[in-house]
Amino acid sequence: MKYDGVHGMQNHILEMTNLAAKLKTLGMTVSESFLVQFILNSLPAQYGPFQIHYNTIKDKWNVNELTNMVVQEEARLKQQGMQTVHLTTQGSGSGHKGRKPVKSKKRVFSKNEPAHASQVQKKDFGMKCHFCKKEGHFKKDC
Repeated sequence: MKYDGVHGMQNHILEMTNLAAKLKTLGMTVSESFLVQFILNSLPAQYGPFQIHYNTIKDKWNVNELTNMVVQEEARLKQQGMQTVHLTTQGSGSGHKGRKPVKSKKRVFSKNEPAHASQVQKKDFGMKCHFCKKEGHFKKDC
């Protein structure tokens, strides 16, 4: 069972202790130190420094102490997350600030000319190659 991020940490730890209580009713005892380690292993990666801190201290916590510490860490991480800044810009309605909209050229085909786009040669549109500056093909065909 991993922390889903939807509910708070306190609810997550409560669910884990409820699972341990259900296992106890089935005859399987779960020690408190194992439950604490199981809860720590279910935390997301952003709690990595918190887990390292727990592993380095000599005193081991019970479930209530772990709950208090994890809730404090959750509050610290939320506060730290509020300090980020996201910059967005909003242009004019056309999406190109300061540019005039490009008008598309409509082409009328006569009966002798092919009307399908794949049959029309590229040189009919007057496109130049950006590599060799010649008309009739694109850079990828150069």
